[in-house]
Amino acid sequence: MMTTNRRAFLGTLAAATAGSLATCVPQPVDGATLDAIPVQINESTSWEDVRGLFDLRPDRIHMAGLLFASHPRPVKDAIARHREELQRDPASYISHERWRLEGDVLTSAATYLGVRPADIALTDSTSMGLGLLYSGLKLTPRDEIVTTTHDHYATESAIAVCAERSGCAVKRIDMYRQASTATADEIVDAVRRALGPSTRIVAMTWVHSGTGLKAPVRAIADLVADVNRQRGPERRIYVCVDGVHGLGIENVTLPELGCDFFAAGTHKWMFGPRGTGILWGRPDAWAITRPAIPTWEPGVFYSTIGWRERPDVGGGQVMTPGGYHAFDHTWALGSAFDFHAGLGKSRVATRVHQLNRQLKEGMRAMKHVRLHTPLDEALSSGIVCFDVEGKAPDAVVARLGELGVLASRTPYRKPYARLCPGLLTPGLDVERTLDAVRALA
Repeated sequence: MMTTNRRAFLGTLAAATAGSLATCVPQPVDGATLDAIPVQINESTSWEDVRGLFDLRPDRIHMAGLLFASHPRPVKDAIARHREELQRDPASYISHERWRLEGDVLTSAATYLGVRPADIALTDSTSMGLGLLYSGLKLTPRDEIVTTTHDHYATESAIAVCAERSGCAVKRIDMYRQASTATADEIVDAVRRALGPSTRIVAMTWVHSGTGLKAPVRAIADLVADVNRQRGPERRIYVCVDGVHGLGIENVTLPELGCDFFAAGTHKWMFGPRGTGILWGRPDAWAITRPAIPTWEPGVFYSTIGWRERPDVGGGQVMTPGGYHAFDHTWALGSAFDFHAGLGKSRVATRVHQLNRQLKEGMRAMKHVRLHTPLDEALSSGIVCFDVEGKAPDAVVARLGELGVLASRTPYRKPYARLCPGLLTPGLDVERTLDAVRALA
């Protein structure tokens, strides 16, 4: 039974926020309040002050942040600064500042990720990064891609294009029987059994947005490295990762993660400008793929048309799509990496995992809820997927929306309701969300 206080909370919140996620209309923000909040970010900045740097509606409990980010003030200010310069003198700003500004972005990203700037390609999204990577793979009919049944449509469709173009085989495996009870050993063993003489690519997702399970990428990379020691370089296996729902949460560098390629949008957990992302590859891995879109990076572009001798450039520069983009957003991306670095990667990871543990443990105690995300923090991150007895996921999301909790539904063959406590979630909002889920019984 709910307490009277819980009933009062739910009734008040429902009355104040009647409607669903689709009907939410942003409200004006008091500029004076924002001006009073310090913009200098460091590891002592309180989570309350961090939340104050965002224009999120205060009358909503935001549990769908995995979809699309609100910008913190430093990112919003950077976008506005570049936009103003492009408005005032677009030709000069692009001609004179473009490569310096993109170099600054790559430096910030590389520092956060623990890699070389030259090995990062700037993209518009996870989907673009995956499309660039898989569509350009230099495979033949004798090669095979091992992938999983748990991946997003973006991975599936990009691999399908590769298979159609190259004639390579595609093997899809179940990494686990049930996400909530999966173990790292079970997952690694599933990959081990799938590898064969024809395998050249292992395509996988770090954090599954359909179940919330976080795959043990490092253990899989170590397995593949052992297999590669028994092969020549021409038959090397590459580990390719959709990493969008781990980036901005987990305290790990890309070399520590162990994969060969990593694609992620930066407009989700990273709070980066909307329409930005990265594709990273190891320096010795880029040769397995080719660019699908010509780059405008000077070291490549100028050498192609004979203006000057080509300098040493990295695979990320070759893979960065050319053409004109939303430069005000692209050039502001470094501020998002700097924002997270300032907060401290370890501190961010601890905070997000703590909030998710609080939510999962509360939901596990409810008899009408079935939790699909593992409780083990080694196998989960910022996404919690669940079912409510007798209710379809869409109905659960709609009812939570009426109670002021913004949830989402997983876009997979087997849909679940989904809640995502993140860096901007107050602990009290987790308890209020639990009260709303209890009310669904």
